[in-house]
This record gives sequence, structure tokens and C-alpha cells, in this order.
Amino acid sequence: MLNRAAILLKLKQPAVDWINEADPMDSPRITLESANEDRTVYLVGDEVADDSVSVMHWLRLNWEVLFETELEAWSLDESLWVQNRSFEMFQEWFELECHSMITDTVDTPIEDDGY
Repeated sequence: MLNRAAILLKLKQPAVDWINEADPMDSPRITLESANEDRTVYLVGDEVADDSVSVMHWLRLNWEVLFETELEAWSLDESLWVQNRSFEMFQEWFELECHSMITDTVDTPIEDDGY
């Protein structure tokens, strides 16, 4: 087991609506189901997953970076990103899942690709 927890953000309908508005030429339109087929997993310190208070504290400190990372995953053009983002908007756009047990099943070192 790794000394990490995993945060996963699932998109809600307002995020999917933005995706479809930001790239109206994308056909067919993205659905909620298809948008959530392959999500980014954020590894965090295992202490984050101790309880819901710890998760919420971590989220309040990191929501802006997470929001921008998720927007960038769909559009590199920052002019298309929603403006006036807030923590409340973040909660309307994303559902957070936190997983406290991460087991590495591969017998090779974990490598950072520098991204």
C-alpha cells in the first residue's frame, strides 16, 4: 500500500454544459456519462483522507488549481474558461470522491513523467 490517498473529481452537468459550449464544433456532443469515463486521479497525502473535515480542508486549499486543471483538460484556450470561478461553483461542477487505500500492484518504481 502507498502512503497516499486518491482524489477523483467526477463532472456534474454544469461542467458538461460548459464543455459543449466551449467547443460547439465537437460532434457528437459530450454527455455526462462519456465525460466521466476516464477521470484524472489526484494523489494526495494519506492524512487528507482521515475524515471528511480533513478532505474539506484540503479541498478548500486546492479547489482553484483543481478547477483550472479540469478546465485545461478540455480546452487549452484560457479565454474559453469560465470566469469568476468560486468554491461554490466548483462544488456545483464537480463531485469529489476520496479513496484512502492505494495499493501498488506493479513491481516497478513509480516514475514522474514531468507533466
